[in-house]
Amino acid sequence: MKIGILSQNETLYSTRRLREACEARGHEAVIINALRCYMNINSVQPSIHFEGNDLTGFDAIIPRIGADITFYGCSVLRQFEMMDVFSVNQSIAISRSRDKLRSLQLLSRKGVGMPITGFASKPDDVPDLIKMVGGAPLVIKLLEGTQGIGVVLAETQTAAESVIEAFMGLKANIMVQEYIKEAGGADIRCFVIGDKVIAAMKRQAADGEFRSNLHRGGSASLVRITPEERKTAVAAAKAMGLSVAGVDLLRSERGPLIMEVNSSPGLEGIEAATEKDIAGMIIEYIEKNAAKKNRRHLQHQ
Repeated sequence: MKIGILSQNETLYSTRRLREACEARGHEAVIINALRCYMNINSVQPSIHFEGNDLTGFDAIIPRIGADITFYGCSVLRQFEMMDVFSVNQSIAISRSRDKLRSLQLLSRKGVGMPITGFASKPDDVPDLIKMVGGAPLVIKLLEGTQGIGVVLAETQTAAESVIEAFMGLKANIMVQEYIKEAGGADIRCFVIGDKVIAAMKRQAADGEFRSNLHRGGSASLVRITPEERKTAVAAAKAMGLSVAGVDLLRSERGPLIMEVNSSPGLEGIEAATEKDIAGMIIEYIEKNAAKKNRRHLQHQ
């Protein structure tokens, strides 16, 4: 098979591993920078061009679209979908998961556990907003933030009001969430492929930090998850429509609570913590499902 990897940086660990896994299983891997692509949108033969060449003959695409290029990256991916190329994650599912507010509303509709979350636009709503999520301490998140940037823990009512008003003064879109104290600065990253959690790791925040992101000094270790956590992670990925996802959950007194569903989960931390060939499992998923799609396509011709 000819498999395209939509990535801006071919030296990134995840991109390298996906290319290696493709080649190890006898496939051709092509790394494509979405920002360098340009498209011919027509109703007869839509196409994508890259450095003067027509990108054709692809059996599957693995989107590794950075949060900063979601709009253009999803446009390129949608063009591949119009050309009937199988995509590991569809453009609409990636767009859904990148919109923090929309993704929480979808999880809420499906009855998936998550922290109580508030959203508002006017400063005079602040005291009631804080009360709605159970008061301080609480977590304030920028909707556009990624990798722990723009996430603040406000430990008192006064601090919460000040931070919320400051963000609102900057016209920033924010949400406030209850702080799950019993999680102890740890979360669990469940790696979902298809309808299974194929790996899980516990991420523990560094001393004096409440964000468990690995690049912020957090540590990762192998963890055994409960059947309920497994079921919740799969339900969260399914609610977004994602076939490959990193689902972050917190352990709380009322069960697992979803923090975020990531459509381009990194492979380095989880492959190191679990010693599993996750890149290989993604290629295996493509082999099964792209072939299935191609068979269906032939039947309908």
